[in-house]
Amino acid sequence: MDRLYAIAHSSTLSQFSYHCQAACPHTHARAGIFHTPHGFVETPRFMPVGTLANVKTVTPAQLKDTGAQMVLANTYHLHLQPGEDVVKRAGGVHRFMGWSQPMLTDSGGFQVFSLSEMRSLSDEGVTFRSPRDGQLIHLTPERSIQIQNALGADVIMAFDECPPPGVGREATEKATQRTYDWLKRCMAAHTRSDQALFGIVQGGEFLDLRSQAVRMLSELDLPGYAIGGVSVGEAPDVIDRVVQATAPLMPHHKPRYLMGVGTYREMARAIAAGIDLFDCVIPTRLARHGAALVRGERWNLKNAKFREDFTPIDETCSCYTCQTFSRAYVSHLLRSQELLGYTLLSIHNITELVAFTQRIRTAIFNGTFHQDFAPWLAPIAPSTSF
Repeated sequence: MDRLYAIAHSSTLSQFSYHCQAACPHTHARAGIFHTPHGFVETPRFMPVGTLANVKTVTPAQLKDTGAQMVLANTYHLHLQPGEDVVKRAGGVHRFMGWSQPMLTDSGGFQVFSLSEMRSLSDEGVTFRSPRDGQLIHLTPERSIQIQNALGADVIMAFDECPPPGVGREATEKATQRTYDWLKRCMAAHTRSDQALFGIVQGGEFLDLRSQAVRMLSELDLPGYAIGGVSVGEAPDVIDRVVQATAPLMPHHKPRYLMGVGTYREMARAIAAGIDLFDCVIPTRLARHGAALVRGERWNLKNAKFREDFTPIDETCSCYTCQTFSRAYVSHLLRSQELLGYTLLSIHNITELVAFTQRIRTAIFNGTFHQDFAPWLAPIAPSTSF
């Protein structure tokens, strides 16, 4: 398909639309804008993860200052605690957590399927015991959508079967077909026009299954599509191979979301393949371990060399942490296990990954993406991450 078609064409579902504003002539990268009922998201964009309707250690006001425009919450975890009915009575997940900008909820599929020793699977759905209290829970595509309708995020994800890596072709084929069948049930159960239902492309490491899944899902004309079943234990080069082959096949006039990926190189190469949105727990998880993301590197601020380093973590960073505190102070907080240290480092790390995608967006508009980010666009070798 001519890439200019993506620039000229837009798709609208109620209050949702995606417009491609610029395209890289050397790659499949594009810069666009995704409109939702709670505002717009400029793509490509990194999205922080707020599992339990909070991004760990960071307030919504602090989160907004990082440049984040869209935040994720987890259907499975919010169903277990506090329950979707509580969130609904609070006015929906936006009001519940005090975040007025776009939000996305996943389906709970990945979390359920990670409970391999605690669940049973059938074409109807999944039955599992709550890891909180042992209660038996039956989750179906319809139930997942009902929960997400109650939570009220702008974007909701279809309930899918996420097969673990290495299960073989037969099991992957079955999971891919079941994901498609469940998607149609999700569509039938979805009742809110102010929520966009995204489909998820599965297929494991098998590129022909991925291609087949894209074709089948595209025919359903959903408002957006995601690549799932990556970043669940595969090597980075395997993830990259799947993304490079799959992303260009996805509808050009819809937003494309790569689930669970948030490292520099993986995002840059995925953007070059045509991906728009990313999410990952990396920035806050690393912060809780004392690690800072700095221009493509990972620094352990607990190291002795930072104890008397009175410069900012990154002098080029505009975040509150870098504009206010020194490496020595943050190192002191981390060594003392002071909660403020985790907050300051989370603020910086989120800002860093959001800014990385913002810089790529600017480069796409300037026509310099393939040059400016050439070091990040080299093929991913086995065991490579950042």
